[in-house]
Amino acid sequence: MEWSVLLLKLGGGLLTSAEIFALTLLFSLPLGLFVAFGRMSRNPVIRNIVKVYISIMRGTPLILQLMVVYFGPYYIFNVTLPRGYRFVATIIAFVLNYAAYFAEIYRGGIESMPVGQYEAAQVLGYNKRQTFVRIILPQVIKRILPAVTNEVITLVKDTALAFAISVPEMFTEAKAIASAQTTMIPFVVAGVFYYIFNFIVAWVMELIEKKLGYFR
Repeated sequence: MEWSVLLLKLGGGLLTSAEIFALTLLFSLPLGLFVAFGRMSRNPVIRNIVKVYISIMRGTPLILQLMVVYFGPYYIFNVTLPRGYRFVATIIAFVLNYAAYFAEIYRGGIESMPVGQYEAAQVLGYNKRQTFVRIILPQVIKRILPAVTNEVITLVKDTALAFAISVPEMFTEAKAIASAQTTMIPFVVAGVFYYIFNFIVAWVMELIEKKLGYFR
């Protein structure tokens, strides 16, 4: 296979991987915050339900969750979904999984804040919402950024798991080409692409961390 064709096919797969990456972050980051609130809720029912959800998402493999989300509607409810559901199922599984991890990161950051921060805000006349949005959240984001960065970098590599339900992301394309051509070159090129992708992500996250350096 010519290099131009190889790069074109892997480039298409890389675009799909980037879409999975972007959509997962877009939905899992805010969802994780709401899950964290549920985890810290004073209502024992809500707290325990969320706790079980987080435990399941963190305690089972993402590849298994992908298969459950994709095959579940058919085997459980006998519902046949369109071919395009493969990508939708991927996003649903990734978002639910990563929201659980982000929730625990958020929770750790929020609970690490000194009680004095809340008391000082109350003295200044802030209500609970204003205290959290204007004082607590910016500091929490700064504190949890290294942990979030680790999860984001892991997400880049985890996009390869979409091959389990035949989503044409980069690893799926590389595997298909390698099998057809009996060569390791597609895997090597895909590895280079993953590394560059991760390098860019790490660089962007480092820039964000430097921007938030004024909280030190």
